[in-house]
Amino acid sequence: MLQKEAEQRPAVVPGNSIYGRLAIIARYFCQLQPLVEVGPGSFKPAPKVDSAIVRLIPYRNLPHPAKDIKTLQQVARSALSACRKTLAGLVTVEQLQGLGLNDGLRPENLALANYVAIADTVTDQATPANQ
Repeated sequence: MLQKEAEQRPAVVPGNSIYGRLAIIARYFCQLQPLVEVGPGSFKPAPKVDSAIVRLIPYRNLPHPAKDIKTLQQVARSALSACRKTLAGLVTVEQLQGLGLNDGLRPENLALANYVAIADTVTDQATPANQ
């Protein structure tokens, strides 16, 4: 059980103002299924927030496996660490275009698959060519 806003963060879709690293990493590992909302009156003392229960169903096979999960986490953290940030600096404009992404897109507008593709590009850059 989580605060309702906290429950919504992992389940939120790209483009939403509260889309963040938690949503990306939770969706990477699990399918999210909201179950029930719980009002403040269900608790004593009653909190000033609503609560919710969400089921996290781990994937048997990841739908978008990353080459390196730590790089994915770092890319998500870096991209979403500041409001109104763009993707510039994570990879080059040419690399973004090569991935089919507009370099003017904001991080909160990218889907999980886009983050994995960017993280894989960063991983490839960090890996020596002879390995």
